[in-house]
Amino acid sequence: MLLLIPLDSDEREKASLVPLDNAKKWVLLDVSEGKIAKIDFYDTREEISEWVEAVVVINDHEYVWPFQEQQIMVLVAHTQRSIDDIVEAFLFKELHDLAY
Repeated sequence: MLLLIPLDSDEREKASLVPLDNAKKWVLLDVSEGKIAKIDFYDTREEISEWVEAVVVINDHEYVWPFQEQQIMVLVAHTQRSIDDIVEAFLFKELHDLAY
């Protein structure tokens, strides 16, 4: 599954989830067989040519309509901030669907 996450930097160990409008980097994670199979950092979301299956946002108040129009699943990480924490929460189905 390809997950898209807005981050504050491209330092894998230090990067933290941020609101969509504050993203300095975007990470595209290929999560396969219970682990990160591939990780790519991008400066803008428009650089990504792969079909993204889900985007992870920081809260329920994000403007996610562009993702929903593209049939991209929106998941909310209420407490997880690091890449590893987000992936772990995804694998254990601890990320939440968007609340309206």
